[in-house]
Amino acid sequence: MLTAFARAFKTPDLRKKLLFTLGIIVVYRVGTHIPIPGVDYRNVQTCIDAAQANQGLFGLVNMFSGGALLQITIFALGIMPYITASIILQLLTVVIPRLEALKKEGQAGTAKITQYTRYLTIALAILQGTGLVATARSGALFQGCPVASQIVPDQSIFVTITMVITMTAGTAAVMWLGELITDRGIGNGMSILMFISIAATFPSALWAIKEQGSLADGWIEFGTVILVGLVMVGLVVFVEQAQRRIPVQYAKRMIGRRSYGGTSTYIPLKVNQAGVIPVIFASSLLYIPALIAQFAGGNSGWKTWIEQHFVKGDHPYYIASYFLLIVFFAFFYVAISFNPEEVADNMKKYGGFIPGIRAGRPTAEYLSYVLNRITWPGSLYLGLIALVPTMALVGFGANQNFPFGGTSILIIVGVGLETVKQIESQLQQRNYEGFLR
Repeated sequence: MLTAFARAFKTPDLRKKLLFTLGIIVVYRVGTHIPIPGVDYRNVQTCIDAAQANQGLFGLVNMFSGGALLQITIFALGIMPYITASIILQLLTVVIPRLEALKKEGQAGTAKITQYTRYLTIALAILQGTGLVATARSGALFQGCPVASQIVPDQSIFVTITMVITMTAGTAAVMWLGELITDRGIGNGMSILMFISIAATFPSALWAIKEQGSLADGWIEFGTVILVGLVMVGLVVFVEQAQRRIPVQYAKRMIGRRSYGGTSTYIPLKVNQAGVIPVIFASSLLYIPALIAQFAGGNSGWKTWIEQHFVKGDHPYYIASYFLLIVFFAFFYVAISFNPEEVADNMKKYGGFIPGIRAGRPTAEYLSYVLNRITWPGSLYLGLIALVPTMALVGFGANQNFPFGGTSILIIVGVGLETVKQIESQLQQRNYEGFLR
């Protein structure tokens, strides 16, 4: 692997792409430390130190922003608005016929959907930026911090609008940086920025576990967490690479004097067909009641019940709800992202068939049957991986954003594997040995 890296840097065009990508990453990380105008940076740091990495409701967005959210920097929203916009457009493609038709138009339709995603990203950035500024002004961003209400000293309309515009422009800049990596770098730009954001929080989270530990000055807990992380990475790599290959054969066809078809291939159905989307959906949905309770006034009974059962994350009600929501969204997302009838029709159109299965409706029923069977272990695997932060919360006293938690480890491994495959394919085009042998 290291030899392949060296050969990649020896290739002029690959070296330029790798260096360009590293330069964009540096620019992105610098932007996550530049505070927006109107924020008292000293009070922000005071509250962050007092919170001791307990990020509460905003932990998921803070993780995707590389820790920039709680520091209220120009890249505070990070890549999260783009992720949300992409998921919304993907869901709407199934519902709105116009978007479905654009998806089938090929490259032109995909470019149009990408443009819609950019517009929706800006709209979501304005909405989320306004919510973040309002939360920071009210002091609810850092509960329990004595200077939380002084984070935004000047609460005039002009300063508020300036803060929202700055964060929206930062989101547009992040989106642009990701597209630069896709076009001029090694590709997969948005995923790489997401990878960097999550990986940037690992050192501080691991060191916090060491500081909170009591065995051998915290080194026992630190080593145990590293060992658990390595085991989880191996497990995630194994499951993410697992797939059910359904054989497909194409009959020979004579078009003029040429013969087409007669080949054999397969349809790869991954065990984890939904990826990390169910975990993000479930986390976001469970944040809603806690967020409502946080901004609700008084001490009503429903607010107290929510704060006791759905805020800390270690209550049995929260654990059960989280697990069941992940399983539900795994089946839901697979159902809308993979259409067995469309696959069966395309196979029938080009003379393809599954051995032993008739073309047409029986093929669609067979694909649906197989997909449901392999989605069960995939959804259970996602639920168990996502519960690792809860076990860390109980076992090590770590915060809910455990460094090797479900969302973070799935994204880290998934993006890492995809990036390695992309560099591998570019090396193979130049007759070099790659990473994967």
